[in-house]
Amino acid sequence: MSSFHSGDASEAVRLSTVFQKQSLNLPSDFYSRLFEELSRADLRAILAKARMRIVSRNEVLQHEDEPGSHFSMLVSGFADLSKAAPGGKRVFLRWISPGDVFGLAALQPQSHPFLTTVTAGSEASVMVWNRDAIQPLLDRFPKLRENVCSVANGYLSLLADLLMSRISETAQQRLARIIAESAQTIGRSAPNGIELDLTNEQLSEMADVSRFTSSRFVSEWQRRGILKKTRGKLIVQSPEQLQLLG
Repeated sequence: MSSFHSGDASEAVRLSTVFQKQSLNLPSDFYSRLFEELSRADLRAILAKARMRIVSRNEVLQHEDEPGSHFSMLVSGFADLSKAAPGGKRVFLRWISPGDVFGLAALQPQSHPFLTTVTAGSEASVMVWNRDAIQPLLDRFPKLRENVCSVANGYLSLLADLLMSRISETAQQRLARIIAESAQTIGRSAPNGIELDLTNEQLSEMADVSRFTSSRFVSEWQRRGILKKTRGKLIVQSPEQLQLLG
């Protein structure tokens, strides 16, 4: 499931200018739907209420069922969004990329728990607004509230697509799609392809297939030159073929 970012270069430049004035060390091409069409003055006021956190890989950024005490935006690195299933199994929902927000429970007038768990997949930086800081901002800046609604609608669309894929796709299609989307979202360029820090166990959980099934398809695709598996890593050599399989 790919990210739903749609920013252009001019928007990224505008945001970068504001971030520099706020002494925030962010990538020059950083973009978030949350900040679309907000004036520079409004952006500065919103950013002034946030704090920056540096988190380690595997650190949990929000726990499912805990009170929605904070609203967050990923600035660098990546994280995964998951939900608990019966029996203690975790169901992978999507990757969270820079510019994506989470913790929408903190935006509701009444206290509500987080619906999902967010775990850092790498060292990452996160912008955080406490609940009592973000809620007055929604009242003060109607465009910010409008952007939040747009983000929430995007998540609903993604989750609807996820549900349909679980119903209609074969195990091979799900696994191929997950790897292709992971390569696009969190992959790193390498001399011989796109590198992913994913194990067979993680792949099987993300695609909702058995480890045996995951290993079998990965081995088959390795023989065909579509990807290469090494210890704890996956190198996607032909993303186009994976997309066709998915």
